[in-house]
Amino acid sequence: MSIRLGVNIDHVATLRQARLGHEPEPVAAGLLAQGAGAHGITVHLRADRRHIQERDVRLLKEVLTVPLNVECAATQETLATLVPLRPDWVTLVPETREELTTQGGLDIVFMQAHLRQIIRELRVSDIRVSLFIDPQLDQVKMAGRLEADAVEFNTGVYADLPRQADPSAELERLRDASKLASRLGMRVLAGHGLTLQNVAPIAAIPEVEELNIGHSIIGRSVLVGLERAVQEMLHAIAGVRG
Repeated sequence: MSIRLGVNIDHVATLRQARLGHEPEPVAAGLLAQGAGAHGITVHLRADRRHIQERDVRLLKEVLTVPLNVECAATQETLATLVPLRPDWVTLVPETREELTTQGGLDIVFMQAHLRQIIRELRVSDIRVSLFIDPQLDQVKMAGRLEADAVEFNTGVYADLPRQADPSAELERLRDASKLASRLGMRVLAGHGLTLQNVAPIAAIPEVEELNIGHSIIGRSVLVGLERAVQEMLHAIAGVRG
């Protein structure tokens, strides 16, 4: 099974919001990434609206022909905003105002009662639900009990390892968690901190169906253009499963 690439375009909106102007346009970036071969577009609608805005989600949903995945905090306020916009997927992630980017996965074992209601409301609205979690077996089992459609494994620990460190233990955790999630009937996604240099071992995990990558692609696009940056990543993940 070939692996899919979801492109996170949040940081196109970060540039726009730096001057509270109209450029660069995230919707145009989404279309460019789609045209370059991306299999999906991801945005994070944060409570503080530091980059992606509601209008971005609405317009992306209108113009994209690939699935739109919206990351968000598991709150009723966010739910009330997103349900009318009808993204294809919602990925529930941890979120604090102080963080520069998402830090770690959701503790869905601790949050199970709250998440059960959120997931139920999204599913009733025909929005599929993914949970961004660390590759821990107890978290995977809970995701199955909560009837999530998918899990997205946080690859941040792997990505942040020092260059000379041995990644085998973290890769084994990701492989074991992926096998369990697949066995429980959930789609398996992965992302956070992945780059051209470190993506291949994650893409090689057989159960991983899709990678969500943003910062690396958008950063590279400043130098070579968005279409080429997407195509380079697609090339990096193609054929790694032999």
